Amino acid sequence: MNEIPHYSLCDSSSEDIRQAFNFLSKEEAEELCSYLELREFEDDVIVMQEGASEDYVGFLIEGKLAVKKKTGYWDKHIIIAILEKGAMVGEGGFIDSGPRSSTIVAMEPSRLLALSVQEMEKLIQNNPFLAVKIMKRMLYIMSIRLRKAGERISELL
Repeated sequence: MNEIPHYSLCDSSSEDIRQAFNFLSKEEAEELCSYLELREFEDDVIVMQEGASEDYVGFLIEGKLAVKKKTGYWDKHIIIAILEKGAMVGEGGFIDSGPRSSTIVAMEPSRLLALSVQEMEKLIQNNPFLAVKIMKRMLYIMSIRLRKAGERISELL
């Protein structure tokens, strides 16, 4: 399962992009689009690898991704989440610059918009208000996921 993404330009007029960034105004989405890169992945291709130090966060605009975590006992992966259109992926490693905590695999042909750390730095310089809105969205998503994880753990105890 090698990563073989195909790159093309982000189209801010696309319905998928408007839906993915429904928390932004049309003008903000258009500006953000200039910082994003569209990446396409075929079925069963690794999008992000556990332990890797990739430098982007992704916004899924089409397809379905499996979030897999390696188990310590059997040296296998278990699926811990399924991400669908509109989901954010890779925000933890993006924020803390740490290694990826899980492997993300395309379950079907998928497209995501990638925001690299380098492009985020440019966005911070050029439009700090928009950069803050993006970061607040990332933190919101992380907060929801952390709460759900806590609920799952408490059910097991």
